[in-house]
Formats: sequence, structure tokens, C-alpha cells
Amino acid sequence: MLMTTTPTIEGRTIRSYHGVVAGEAIIGANVFKDMFAAVRDIVGGRSGAYEKTLRSARETAFADLAEAASRLGANAVVGVDIDYEVLGEKNGMLMVAVSGTAVTLE
Repeated sequence: MLMTTTPTIEGRTIRSYHGVVAGEAIIGANVFKDMFAAVRDIVGGRSGAYEKTLRSARETAFADLAEAASRLGANAVVGVDIDYEVLGEKNGMLMVAVSGTAVTLE
């Protein structure tokens, strides 16, 4: 499934539009990741545990987006938008939402 943030794909013609599709993933961060991230905040550096969690959530959301487009008979998604949010009582959940327009390319 071809997915792009642009509204068109250079050199390809959009034959039909199938509508807006979306994919979401909400993933909780556990207490051990939180403790190690707090240490990283103090000493500096990247938080590998959170980066891995974020990457996993993004991949899940994109897989859901591709599946939704495929169910409509599309072979591409254009105009993809990616949003990130933290949720929960103590901001312990991470949400990644992606959306776009499912299309069939010639």
C-alpha cells in the first residue's frame, strides 16, 4: 500500500476516491520505562524505551490505515496526517492517529 502525505503522487493518476480512512494505536508506558526516562531527563540523552514504544504505536496505526484502505479496494492513501497525543490520568498512555484519503491509482 502506497501512503504519502502529499495530495497527489507524481506521475500517477488517481482513478477513484474511496473516502477518508484512519488508523489509531493507544499504547501504555509502563512504570520501568517511566523510571528510566526520568533518569534520562536528569542526565540527558535519548529515551530508547519511549522511542521504541512510539515507533511501535506509529507502525500499528499505519498498519490499521493500510488495512482500512485495502478493505475499500484502494491501492494507496494520499494526504496522510499523523497526530500524537498523551492520554490518561497521569499521561501514561500514548496515542498515535493517522488519517488520509483512500484512492485507487491507475
